[in-house]
Amino acid sequence: MSTRSDSVRVLSRALDQAGDVLARIRPEQLDDPTPCTDWTVGQLVDHLVADPGNFVLMLHGEQPDWSSPPEEVRSGWTQRFRSAADDLVHAWHQLGETDIPISPDFMTAEFAAHTWDAAQAIGLDTSLLDAEVAERGLAFVGDNLTADNRGPAFAPEREAGPDAGPYERLAAFTGRLT
Repeated sequence: MSTRSDSVRVLSRALDQAGDVLARIRPEQLDDPTPCTDWTVGQLVDHLVADPGNFVLMLHGEQPDWSSPPEEVRSGWTQRFRSAADDLVHAWHQLGETDIPISPDFMTAEFAAHTWDAAQAIGLDTSLLDAEVAERGLAFVGDNLTADNRGPAFAPEREAGPDAGPYERLAAFTGRLT
């Protein structure tokens, strides 16, 4: 059984990894497609940059407007993401032993999936991504994402090959593999 501090430690690594992948995105790739079939690389960047701030709002009991498109970010996305990610980790450390409205493992799943999406879209070797981040994210979505609550964000689960790594299994579970 993991503790909240274990979960936040893995979330912190997921955020660092997402920032590293964002740093590899070049401006000329922003119009390229991603495994999130409705999003370009630029739209994925916008979403990733907005995610930490939205999660901080949730930690404070507020509900972000997930239906509104995030601010378009066409420069400085890595620095903006890293600053917001630091704020998110800081917010976790500021929480006492109060009831937490959202799991850090949910956040890890979000960043693991979208880091894989971005890496795939720009041709990075996803086998080099942090396996524990994907495993933690996959465990969370495996326990919480059902056919009834997938909504428009997730396609039906796909089959992962027998030799699939943790990111491919996460991508398959969230409907990203074809």
